[in-house]
Amino acid sequence: MSPLDRRTFLSRITVALSVFIAGLVGVPILGNLLAPLFRAPPDGFVEVAKVADFALGVTKLVSIRDQSPLAWAGQTADTALWVRRREDAGPQMFQVFNVNCTHLGCPVNWQASAKIFLCPCHGGVYYADGTVAGGPPPRPLFEREWQVSGDRLLVRQQPLPTVKQG
Repeated sequence: MSPLDRRTFLSRITVALSVFIAGLVGVPILGNLLAPLFRAPPDGFVEVAKVADFALGVTKLVSIRDQSPLAWAGQTADTALWVRRREDAGPQMFQVFNVNCTHLGCPVNWQASAKIFLCPCHGGVYYADGTVAGGPPPRPLFEREWQVSGDRLLVRQQPLPTVKQG
């Protein structure tokens, strides 16, 4: 072998070994980072609070932690909901709303004195039952499915909807 051939041979061996080692290290890392993106999001219920924590006719802001399939979701998995305990305490005793305006997703505020939800960004207004009262929102506030288990209020986990559900 001439020195040039030896140099070419060793260069190719070095590149091949580098690619092999990068593959051994990189494939598991990429798999670990990308696998959650292909997993279905959790579809269970999370506990919100005790039913007794909600007075009749009162709308209350509560915080929950949605179980994200993404290990790195961190603080973005923390969310809030508006829970309204209806005065007509029948089988539909609660309404649970996402805090996001259906116009552009800004968080809405509950104005207890006026009994409306108000989006401070673009002037969206919703009645206490979540229906649109005025402004640019194209549809009512998104409601979450809920259930009562024992003395606890549970809410179904779900990503922020982009279209009206059900």
